[in-house]
Amino acid sequence: MNPNDEALVQRIRRDLADSYDEELELELEDRHLDTLEDGTLDVSSAQYKEDRRQYFRELFRMQAELVKLQDWVVNTGHKVVILFEGRDAAGKGGAIKRITQRLNPRVCRVAALPAPNAREQTQWYFQRFVSHLPGAGEIVLFDRSWYNRAGVEKVMGFCSDDEYEEFFRSVPEFEKMLVRSGIQLIKYWFSISDEEQHLRFLGRIHDPLKQWKLSPMDLESRKRWEAYTKAKEVMLERTHIPEAPWWVVQAVDKKKARLNCIHHLLAQIPYTEIEPQSIELPQRERHEDYCRQPVPNEIVVPEVY
Repeated sequence: MNPNDEALVQRIRRDLADSYDEELELELEDRHLDTLEDGTLDVSSAQYKEDRRQYFRELFRMQAELVKLQDWVVNTGHKVVILFEGRDAAGKGGAIKRITQRLNPRVCRVAALPAPNAREQTQWYFQRFVSHLPGAGEIVLFDRSWYNRAGVEKVMGFCSDDEYEEFFRSVPEFEKMLVRSGIQLIKYWFSISDEEQHLRFLGRIHDPLKQWKLSPMDLESRKRWEAYTKAKEVMLERTHIPEAPWWVVQAVDKKKARLNCIHHLLAQIPYTEIEPQSIELPQRERHEDYCRQPVPNEIVVPEVY
């Protein structure tokens, strides 16, 4: 290998390492700043380093499988909807980030709908979700979904008893209709303990990078833990159907929850590896009359770093 080729290989390896650093940045987000600052997390211990290596090894391996799954979905025109439900701070967003991190956002996209506006409140309840359903060769991850009615709307009194009961009459038929239309529907509930949610909320309160995640609704939901538990139990009982069963992810340990969820997801879709087309980088065309113009200094971003 000549020196130029070796330098090119090293550059490619550095770029690959940079892409993996994105995951390390996400992991830093998951730690409380005060824990990092006061040194109570022993990042030098052999067990911590081994656990971390094993986590990343499995995560990167399964993210590579997710890319294969994505290629298969595009190639076959398969349609996938994945619902992520659970209490506030259960880790749904973190799992979604790891699933989508290496995928094409034009193929795999996230639907995180805000509270319905005045017009949407007058529509058929499922109407605003339908527009986000996938076409052929697409995967849609719902960060919360139509099950808001069975959870937050019921507990907080945002729907009437009649609307609540109508939801349970309609949702099995709605989901069966989606499945009949060719959409594969996968539903996950992320389960955490009372104590774990309490700790995660405290972490958000004391972490300036995460305080935005705490809304007045989150704080109110904390007071109504038992009401949410009852609502969840009713929801799972009344909407667990053969066409679209619920899957419960034990999520007290965030890292294990992510790995278990991705591992399970990969097993739900009958994907096979698609042989990639051979790619050859074309030679750049060069013209004698082309001259690159200098960029005016006043529009160049200062190189502070």
